[in-house]
Amino acid sequence: MNMPDDHPVLFRRAGNRIDRRGVREFAAMLRENLTAGKPFTCLVTDDGELQRLNRRFLGHDYPTDVLSFPSGGGAGLGEIAISSERAAEQARRLAHSIDEEVRILMLHGVLHLLGMDHESDKGAMARTEKRWRDKLGLRHTLLAR
Repeated sequence: MNMPDDHPVLFRRAGNRIDRRGVREFAAMLRENLTAGKPFTCLVTDDGELQRLNRRFLGHDYPTDVLSFPSGGGAGLGEIAISSERAAEQARRLAHSIDEEVRILMLHGVLHLLGMDHESDKGAMARTEKRWRDKLGLRHTLLAR
C-alpha cells in the first residue's frame, strides 16, 4: 500500500461518490498539522477488502469501518484502511456526507497510528479526537456513537 508522500491516499473499489481530491487534501492537512510531517498511507476500499485485512491481521472474519497498521518505527507512521461501504452506511445513519465520514475515520485511524488506543487509555484518545474534530469542524466521534 506504500504511496508517494504527496498522495498518501489510494482508492480501490471505493465507488465514485467520494471527493477523492478533498480526501487527499485532508490527508495532507493531517500530515502537516497532526503527524508532525510523518507520512502515512490510507487505502479507501470496499467491505470485502476490510474483511480480508481484518481476518488476516486481527483474526476477525467481518468487515469493519477502519483499520490501522502502525509501522513500528521508521520514517512513516503506518497504514490505514477505510471501508467506503461502512463509511456510506454510517454517514446515512448519522445524516452527514460520506466525505465527512471518511475524514472522521481517517482522523481516528491516524490517532491510532500515533499510538493512541481508546480501549486502554481511559478516555485520552476520545478527548484528543474530540479536540481535533472541533478544530476541523467534524461531527460525532466513533466512540460516542
